[in-house]
Amino acid sequence: MILDIAIIAFLLIVAIVLILLEIFFLPGITLAGIGGFIFAAGGIIFAYSAGTMIGHISLIASILVFGIAFVWLMRSNSFSRVALKTDINSKLTSSRDLGIQSGDEGITLSRLAPIGKARINGINVEAKSEEELLDENTPVIVVRVDSYNVIVKPKDEQN
Repeated sequence: MILDIAIIAFLLIVAIVLILLEIFFLPGITLAGIGGFIFAAGGIIFAYSAGTMIGHISLIASILVFGIAFVWLMRSNSFSRVALKTDINSKLTSSRDLGIQSGDEGITLSRLAPIGKARINGINVEAKSEEELLDENTPVIVVRVDSYNVIVKPKDEQN
């Protein structure tokens, strides 16, 4: 009888630890979660095979221990050491806010296939080729400026 209780207690404690690891530390469904549910089912089934009263006591005790451990882990400051506390206070600057306008000239810093980097009026921006692929160090002229896109074409193309 004592051996049965020890086996039940071991199975349920391992199940609780694995399930809590799954919830708090391991992302997704991992072997810890699957193993935890298998250990829990095995412990409860073994407890009920030892007797109905032992099964009820084991089930209620394991739910209570799991609940207490879950609440304790949620309220403790043990996660504050690993939690991300950085605030993101930057914003994306619109190309229009940089003062780039149609007709401005520049040069490509990378290949535009069709999007890449260009320097327009001394400002490095994401540029988009109007139609074709443009190689690095190609002189370009700004065709239009959308909210976050600078559309360019080769400078030697006069339309």
